[in-house]
Amino acid sequence: MLKKNIKEIMEKSKLSGWVLEPDVKALMKLQGLDIPDFVLTNSFEEADRFFKKSGGPVVAKAVSKKILHKTEHDAVVTGIFSSGQLKIEMARLQKLEGCENILVEQMIKGIELIIGAKNDYQFGAVTVLGIGGTSVEIYNDTAIRMAPLKPGDVYSMVESLKAKEIVKGYRGRPGVNMEKLTHLMVGFSCLIMEMEDDIESVDLNPVICTKDRCVIADARIMLQRS
Repeated sequence: MLKKNIKEIMEKSKLSGWVLEPDVKALMKLQGLDIPDFVLTNSFEEADRFFKKSGGPVVAKAVSKKILHKTEHDAVVTGIFSSGQLKIEMARLQKLEGCENILVEQMIKGIELIIGAKNDYQFGAVTVLGIGGTSVEIYNDTAIRMAPLKPGDVYSMVESLKAKEIVKGYRGRPGVNMEKLTHLMVGFSCLIMEMEDDIESVDLNPVICTKDRCVIADARIMLQRS
């Protein structure tokens, strides 16, 4: 089933050259990885029902083949605490270029990591772990290993980070649930091996980790050029 879904998603994404976030998250969920609860809709009424059921706050994102980097186009809104705010932001997002749907999902707070992969011309599929969020390019604190990963590889990657104390916990602050992080990274690396012939790179940024969960909050796959 997973291989069939991979093939279908890759085929429909070839023209744009990259895979939209909802499709990437669908693959991650099929692999048994944790994603936020969400609704994909253009209906404010449906989005508002989700918002009220989830208890808020929520995040709203424009889903558009024309928008690769959402933050550069103001295509993602975090911290939506009211129905009124949700309605205003959905109306604005729907006017962005190429917007097909709005992704409304639960907002999770925690330590932001980046987990990724790329096809190296020499080594094949390699995986990346680092400090994530919008500051990833500033800190440039990452560890790289060949896929697929074993649990020990994940612990080794954490230990090699300059900011490893953020991941492990410091000054009384809780760290990342290493069992959940290991499950995510090992499962992700296995998925990467299945997609190796089709992908150029994969970015899960941020992956938001708490003492209980490691959740893929945003995701993108870049496809190999024909």
